Amino acid sequence: MRILFALLLTLALFQNSAMAQTFVYCSEGSPSAFNPQIFTDGTSNNASSHTVYERLVNFKYGETTIVPELAESWKISKDRMTYTFKLRKGVKFHTTEFFTPTRELNADDVLFSVNRQRQKEHYYHNVSGGHYDYFNGMDMGAIIKDVKKLDDYTVEFTLTRPEAPFLANLAMSFMSILSKEYADKLAKDDKKDNFDNFPVGTGPFVFLRYIKDTQIRYKAFADHWNGGPKVKQLVFSITPDASVRFQKLKTGECHLIIEPSPADLPAMKSNKDLKVVSGASLNVGYLAMNTEKKPYDNVLVRQAINHALNKRAYIEAIYMGHAEPAKNPLPPTLWSYNKKVKDYDYSPEKAKALLKKAGLADGFETELWTLPVTRPYNPNGKKMGEMMQADLAKVGIKAKLVSYDWPTYLKKSREGLHSLIQLGWSGDNGDPDNFLAVLLSCTSVESGSNVARWCHKPFDKLIDEAKLLTAQKDREKLYMKAQVIAKEQAPWMPIAHSTIFRGMRSNVQGYKIDPLGGDIFKQVSLK
Repeated sequence: MRILFALLLTLALFQNSAMAQTFVYCSEGSPSAFNPQIFTDGTSNNASSHTVYERLVNFKYGETTIVPELAESWKISKDRMTYTFKLRKGVKFHTTEFFTPTRELNADDVLFSVNRQRQKEHYYHNVSGGHYDYFNGMDMGAIIKDVKKLDDYTVEFTLTRPEAPFLANLAMSFMSILSKEYADKLAKDDKKDNFDNFPVGTGPFVFLRYIKDTQIRYKAFADHWNGGPKVKQLVFSITPDASVRFQKLKTGECHLIIEPSPADLPAMKSNKDLKVVSGASLNVGYLAMNTEKKPYDNVLVRQAINHALNKRAYIEAIYMGHAEPAKNPLPPTLWSYNKKVKDYDYSPEKAKALLKKAGLADGFETELWTLPVTRPYNPNGKKMGEMMQADLAKVGIKAKLVSYDWPTYLKKSREGLHSLIQLGWSGDNGDPDNFLAVLLSCTSVESGSNVARWCHKPFDKLIDEAKLLTAQKDREKLYMKAQVIAKEQAPWMPIAHSTIFRGMRSNVQGYKIDPLGGDIFKQVSLK
């Protein structure tokens, strides 16, 4: 009997120990791919950029300070046109069921990762459609003149012009370093399409498998150059409904949940087994108007929409007060935010007058696309859509609500198939250029990240000039002027800048809110 009891106790301790080594994250949606070169959404970013891949430089955990990662050091020429990186030696790639590397990271991998995006003739450029929205939206193809391998561990970037945010851009997910050896093996096997969906990187977690719309599994990378993560297994449990995520958290099925419903926060905070962390984020939620489609090519109509929608009511009902009204594309915590810009007030009367002036006194019919996932910048797209629909009806605009699954929603928006669309943005590098250029420049119309499809030369001139300057105060003046133009031209109705919340079990240790919107698990442990 004692022997049996001892065996059962040993088994129970073993099981508890194994469970303590597995961290379960309840995510809000399915990734559109597993290569950060070809997506822009935060859902996919968490599933690959912060788990599988790394970059030459990165942001310090929980901050926006740039620190070395795969490059151990770098030098910038006096004219700011040449950046030379010394790569870290001894960096291993993952061994998976579908690939076994024979060498460590070197300069060839850097050149492959950059050139795939910038060279149309590159043998991997057209894989997965040849869309590189971030790279093109940030005009990196025009900025980078050349990238050269000086030796196996030295890479030189030559620019066409000085670019103030360039180093910060290299820390962004789309500049992750991928394995050229793996790409070459797939090319030889005629399986190039696998490259973006079966990832191989140098990051803290090794991809194991993805069950569509259900689960993603990873294991710790024990041979990581900077030491492996603190948990042995990482599981993404894909759970689109916020209330279901909360239930899973309460029952212990998840250790951490993304984007809890604002309505659930009081109950979460009062539960002794749970805790809530929060922090400011560089984000904005907005309604974009497709300026390539009538009647949104008319600035009077766009201004009318801004007057017609009661954003303060949305913030009270949907964000439960955990957000502030947005009037600019930039969040107020980001330098160069223009406090002097005057927002459009909620006024159905003014909206009607502008519509009449535009020749649309009787209103019109349109489609309004509602966000299908919970995001920090919009906790409930469907409910917000219903409130917007009611507000638009008051001024004679009959809006049909439309939505799709998240990957389809993003794909169709890139193609410009929408009229009105809810979207938002969490900044990636702490620079105003990451909002104004990526979301509203002429270049980003072509890349698809500018869903307003608004190209305004005076605005573009200001943000292009700002990139050439080094002094923050000089750049700030130009960005402040650009915000005035964006308000007057009204390609968006900015809605809210929200506070980020994460709910977790009380035994979760080491998690920090990322000001750039990601969820990072390398330092996380279970007590």
